[in-house]
Formats: sequence, structure tokens, C-alpha cells
Amino acid sequence: MQQTVVRPPAVYEAGDAPGEHASPAPEVVFELRDVAVEYSGRPAIQDVSFDIGARQITALIGPSGCGKSTFLRSLNRMNDLIVGAVVLGRVTYHGVDLYGSKVDPVEVRRRIGMVFQKPNPFPKSIFDNVAFGPRLQGRRKELDGIVEHAITRAALWDEVKDKLGESAFSLSGGQQQRLCIARCLAVEPDVILMDEPCSALDPIATAKIEDLMEELKREYTIVIVTHNMQQAARASDMTAFITTDVGEDGSRVGRLVEFDQTATIFTQPSDPRTEGYITGRFG
Repeated sequence: MQQTVVRPPAVYEAGDAPGEHASPAPEVVFELRDVAVEYSGRPAIQDVSFDIGARQITALIGPSGCGKSTFLRSLNRMNDLIVGAVVLGRVTYHGVDLYGSKVDPVEVRRRIGMVFQKPNPFPKSIFDNVAFGPRLQGRRKELDGIVEHAITRAALWDEVKDKLGESAFSLSGGQQQRLCIARCLAVEPDVILMDEPCSALDPIATAKIEDLMEELKREYTIVIVTHNMQQAARASDMTAFITTDVGEDGSRVGRLVEFDQTATIFTQPSDPRTEGYITGRFG
């Protein structure tokens, strides 16, 4: 088995020497060590170890079926909801074992929100979609302000401010996805996980989501799964490349190949498997 290449985020700005205008490495939000996920005893992904820094966009790339989405769900305990799924290894969030016996998975999912591949608004009004989470939290005072702030942060306010009482299904696909992001923001998360959030959108809507991510990373840590190499190159700061190993019995297991700054992954990858994937020679 070839060795995984994992480089830490750069500590110095370009051109700086140690001790001269040193830029500190970002705060570590997730520390991942030997993370694996199994379904009913069958491994889906193994040997994932790297750190995810605060207020960065980290992209997960790799061929279909390599376990990117499975791994993403391990970051907010969504795999707990799948019968037979088991997460192994160590996942720490701000130094706390995410799978510790005293950790509340509901609180985990509030702090670490998720946006799915296809927009999934509730069959409610635009306003009630965004107000849903805060109401569950008992934050019934100043709901109007909470909803407006979340929709504004999702770059959607100007498009919906005059029709908040209308069905969320009246919006376009791209608007629905931004509404789902607003719904996530309304519960004041720390991290936003995005599982191919643009795969069902046209290029114009995709560009709006990418611009929104760039804006949101000033306050939030974002982890995104994407099959779009151009999107990963444009939008992310760090990139993890995951591929599939095929065993002698035909079993397929996802493994981390390389994790590095996005610019390095796309211009000077350390592993030939990474270069082969991003240049389209396989995958």
C-alpha cells in the first residue's frame, strides 16, 4: 500500500522566513486519526488522518463510491442514523471526542450543520423554513430578526424579502439551496458540511453558492464534498483526495491518498494517483 501524504497547513505567508511576520496556522477544529466507517462490519472507508482548520474551506474529492459522503457524515454523527454503521478511530472537535459517551449527538448536529446534495426545503413557507430550528431551540423572541439575518447571510434576502409567506417550493433550485443554507445558519452553527451542494444546480446558481461559501468562511469552517475539480480548485483552501482500493475479493474500500493546500494538490501533487485523478486519467 502506498503511503498517504498529509502536509500541515502553511505556517508562514509566502516570502516570510521563520520569525519574520509569521502567520499562525489556523486553529484546529477537527483532529482526525485513523478514522474508518463500517456498514454491518464491511469497511467503507479506512485510514483517514488529517486536521481541519478553522475558517477554511476543505474540499473532499475522489471517484464515486470512495466514501467521501460517508466520511463527511462522520463529522456530525449523521452515520448514527444509519442501521449498522460504525465509526472507528478518533474524531475530535475542538479537542472533544465527538463520539464520547457524554456527547449529545443532537447538539453535535446543531453545531455542525449540513447542506445536502439536493435542496430539501420543508413543505412550509420561506419564513417558517428558516424559523424552524430557532423555534425548536425556544428562541421565539425576535424571530423576524433571526430569520432576516440568516437569509441575508445566505445572500437571498433581496430575492425573497417580499414573499416570505410563500411556499419554499416556489423558489428556483439555486434559491432553495441558499434557503437550506439560511436554515442551517439560523441555528448558529460553528461548522457547515456540504455534500455536493451544487451538483443539481446550473452554472449561474453554482457560482452564487461558491461566492457565498467564500463569504461565509470569514465566520464558519466549511467542509465540502465535490466531484467538480474546477470547483474544488476555485473554492477551497485545503483538499483531501480519497480513492478506492480494490481487494483480491473484489471488495472496495476508500482510503485517503493525499491532503494538502489546494494549490499544491492541483499543481504539484505528491502522489501519482492524485495527479492521475485531477488530470482525468482515471476516476
